[in-house]
Amino acid sequence: MPQYPRIRRRRRSPLWIALPLAFSLALAACSSGGSGGTANDSAKPRPGGTLRFAVSIDPNCLDPQQAGLSASLNIGRQLVDSLTDQDARTGAIRPWLAESWTVSPDATSFTFRLRRNATFSDGTPVDAAAVKTNFDAIVKLGLKAQLASAYLTGYRDTTVVDPYTVKIDFNTPSAQFLQASSTVSLGLLAPASVAKPADQRCLGSLIGSGPFVLDSYRPRQEAIVSKRTGYAWGSSLWAQPGEAYLDKIEYRIIPDPEVRAGSLASGQLDATSDVQPQDEGRFSGNDFGLFVRGNAGVTFNLSANVTRPLVGEEPVRQAVLKGIDRAEIVQTVLSPNYKVATSILAASTPDYKNLGSELAYDPEGAKSLLAAAGWVPGSDGIRTKNGQRLSIDVVFGRSFGPGKDVLQLVQQQLKKIGIDLRLRLLGSSELIKLQKTGDFDLFFYNITRADPDVLRVMYSTKQTNRSFLRPGPLEAALDKEASTIDPTQRKAAVAESQQLIVEHAYAIPLFELAQVHGATKKVRGLTFDPSSRLIFHDTWLAA
Repeated sequence: MPQYPRIRRRRRSPLWIALPLAFSLALAACSSGGSGGTANDSAKPRPGGTLRFAVSIDPNCLDPQQAGLSASLNIGRQLVDSLTDQDARTGAIRPWLAESWTVSPDATSFTFRLRRNATFSDGTPVDAAAVKTNFDAIVKLGLKAQLASAYLTGYRDTTVVDPYTVKIDFNTPSAQFLQASSTVSLGLLAPASVAKPADQRCLGSLIGSGPFVLDSYRPRQEAIVSKRTGYAWGSSLWAQPGEAYLDKIEYRIIPDPEVRAGSLASGQLDATSDVQPQDEGRFSGNDFGLFVRGNAGVTFNLSANVTRPLVGEEPVRQAVLKGIDRAEIVQTVLSPNYKVATSILAASTPDYKNLGSELAYDPEGAKSLLAAAGWVPGSDGIRTKNGQRLSIDVVFGRSFGPGKDVLQLVQQQLKKIGIDLRLRLLGSSELIKLQKTGDFDLFFYNITRADPDVLRVMYSTKQTNRSFLRPGPLEAALDKEASTIDPTQRKAAVAESQQLIVEHAYAIPLFELAQVHGATKKVRGLTFDPSSRLIFHDTWLAA
């Protein structure tokens, strides 16, 4: 196999960076003296204009209650409002559609008092009945609501207390729900949209109460949203509560990273998502800037299916964990905007525990583990036992551009300790099927959420159960995290969950994902939410 090219890039500091906090492009440029403005820049936000923004993959489904892809949620976030919002700097939950709320002492009941002036774009009110309609429908969607249904685990019902007061009850404590109420996945749709078939909603039959409305969606080509006239109920965290500044946003679907970069450089775009590591220097200066935020949640990792013959052996999984040089991945394939994983949770996630010492590169330790388990080097260096080669596969998709490059480097690293890693690139529909059938050894993925409950969603035997685990100590820790409202006890449960996942190598963390987007200097006021979804409400275009 040809050796993976060891590219050493000259490290540059991006102009506009916020790690791990949300930021305003204009403010970030001001603080750095970058091209987006200077400390003396007196430019004020101005309304109007169309933002031409490239996304790297087809959103596939625009319905935020069903979507799982960032490309989908970045569009859906503009169309729907949520009950609450989360401060990306502090993690605090703040008012949005709900002016205030109360939580029962055991976190089984949540009562929200809604503001009275919000409406969906078809004119119907955002009232308690609409909230009930949405949450009841999400539960009925089941697995079609990839993230939203998990946020409503244990949901009992929603009660309309009065026209603008709603109570959501759970059968068991749900410590995570208040944060979940701030996510785009639980954003509210008009009852008329909720009544539509799920596939029609995916293709754009959506009515929200957000600052933009969907004009059109042409799969594999573009999605266009326009400003909603009269919008006046923005999140309390936004710079201003009224209408958005931009007239339109054109989301252009451009899978080829070279075409995206070239289109931005030539002025055919105002901004692009997913700037590739090799292109970061190209947009750090010279009338351009990068805006960056590290993703909270589960880091990019190799999640092991423990029911498979080879990775079912804990020494094999532990050897994989020790045999990967994470620093080399970041330095060679990625860039300084990405961070080495030091736990299964990214460092920006609440209750993260640093397990960096347990994820240290230790190829000799990996070899010792394999030898002790009976795996001996074969004639080609790949280990064998009882006539079987230590050959395992990893499945991955196209949603992360450098993913194949990362895995090719991991493939080389593991070959040095005698493991043959086979790469299997699949489409999104095939990956979804494999999550159910388990026809894989390792699954390369990440998932973003600014709450540690993301671990329960992915590794509980009652949820996604990505590693096909059986109930045990990890399940008990995840259950405790989900039901404990005492901050100290919840932190301890989350720490135990992280420890168990890494200790038993149910998942092998690699690196922390970062959103790295590029823009011309005229793009101002773009922000991220805590889950690194883009918010365009305060965005404007300078002259």
